[in-house]
Order: sequence, then C-alpha cells, then structure tokens
Amino acid sequence: MALTDPAQRLLTDADPNPIDFFNPEGDADVLLVCEHAGQMVPEKLNGLNLADTDMDKHIGWDIGAAAVTKRMAKLLNAPALLQRYSRLVVDCNRPPEAPDAMPEIADNVPIPGNQNLSAIARQQRVDEIFWPFHHAVEDAIHSKRYRLVLSIHSFTPTLGEEPRPWPLAFLYRGDAATPTMLAKYVQQAQPDLAIGMNQPYQIDDESDWFVPHHGERNNIPHSLIEIRNDQISTENGQNLWAAQLALATTQYLDDLS
Repeated sequence: MALTDPAQRLLTDADPNPIDFFNPEGDADVLLVCEHAGQMVPEKLNGLNLADTDMDKHIGWDIGAAAVTKRMAKLLNAPALLQRYSRLVVDCNRPPEAPDAMPEIADNVPIPGNQNLSAIARQQRVDEIFWPFHHAVEDAIHSKRYRLVLSIHSFTPTLGEEPRPWPLAFLYRGDAATPTMLAKYVQQAQPDLAIGMNQPYQIDDESDWFVPHHGERNNIPHSLIEIRNDQISTENGQNLWAAQLALATTQYLDDLS
C-alpha cells in the first residue's frame, strides 16, 4: 500500500522525478529502457553515507549505460525511459523483496544508509521510485505503438578474479529469437566479437524484473542488452556501441516489416 502521509514521504520538492523520459516525441517503434542510469540519492538519505568514489563504481550505477541509451535514442529517433536514482537506493531491475534490492553490502562495500531499514523506509523507496518508473514503462508498452523493447545495462570486466571475456551480451529467457537476431546483426559487422548469450548472468524471477515483467508478461519482442563497462567508459566507446546497437536494432525492425 502506498504511503500517502506527506511526513512519511521520501522524495521532497528538491528531488527530481525518478523518470527521465528522453526524446518522448521519437517516432521509432522501439522503446529503450535503462533501469540503472543514475547515481542520484534522495536528499533525506544523505548520500547513503557513502563515499563518492564508491558511488562512481558499478555498485552505484551501470557505468556508461545512460549515455549509450540516449545516443541510441537519438540515432533511432526512439523514446527512452531512464531511471535517475542509484541502484543502491532501490534496484529497479530487481523485485522489491529481493535481498539485493536495497543491499546492506555491495561488492564487499558496506552501504551505511541501507543498514537495518524499517518496513516504512523500504516502502518509501518502492512507492516513490520503483513503481513510478515501472508504471511509466508499462504505460508505454501498453500504448501498443512499439514492436520491440530493449533494456540497456553494463557489467564489470571481472567478477572477483574471474574475467568476463564478452564485450557485449544479451540476456533473455522466453524470447530467444529477438536477442539471437540482434546478436547475428552485430556479428555480421564484427565477425570476431565474442558475444555472451545469457552471460555473464541468467534471467530468473527471483532476481530480475525487466524480462519477466515487461517483456514476457506483455508478450512483446524484447532483450536485455549488457555491455562490458570498460567498452563504454569513454564518450568514444559510448558512441561506437550506440551506433552498432542502433544499426542492429534497425536491421531487426526491417526484418520484422
């Protein structure tokens, strides 16, 4: 149940809307989504008492993902819905009840502002950030104007000491055809590229939101796209990957026509 008492609200007038609706007039029939776009923290949470250097790491956001999403949106003339708050405030690609939706520790870094959260504190984040963002995504999909929805993420080059050799990856479950076709078009342009298919993660109901809830439940072609963040930490890399993925998306949509 939503918290309606103003005294119990988390976001103030000084805090931005969690939804960054980029290029809303774009007329392409693909919708872009970026759940881990931002690093913002509501004023009341005092930066989660976390060092800026930690917030700049992957634990705080998906490095480069927002920039790639916006560049793709421009190239495709597509609308994009990006979420402005740090994944540490509430992870908008996790079910709200997931253990790591508001982690007390992330990649061995303690998150002081997430320690011993009350039920009300958790509900504030869900009601004021998580649900408004996902309702916006659902409203866009339900408009029936899109033939494809893509979620843009980035991942770290290593996990612990284990290297991740894929510069690009596609995550999926029920809809394997869409990511397979997108990967084929990328591979045509870069024949030697190692593309991870359901690497370095796999989709499940317990730890994922976009694919099960927006893709599968709406029976719309979809894929979650992961780019290794060392590929898109610079403007040049962001431009290159946005162009490559926009081209593959255009080829995919042309094939559907």
